[in-house]
Amino acid sequence: MKKTAAISALLLLAGVTPVLAQSCDEFWYQRNMIFKEAGYCFKTAKAIRNFGNAGCRYDDQADVPLSARQRAEIAEITSMERAMRCAP
Repeated sequence: MKKTAAISALLLLAGVTPVLAQSCDEFWYQRNMIFKEAGYCFKTAKAIRNFGNAGCRYDDQADVPLSARQRAEIAEITSMERAMRCAP
């Protein structure tokens, strides 16, 4: 996708390491995988279908214990999603 390549190139020039995803779906998956691994209980049918809720422990994303690195990665992914105008 040309748009993604252009955004990644701009981020590299700005000294920002782009997330490895190439599409909105991949960004969505990467972001939610972080929450899944940390024990988040998903609400949407799409997320439950993709990740399930077995073993989940946190109903509110704000309660999910994330490391500073995980929070930074989520922020970077969210920024890329906004830049690509991915649907919420």
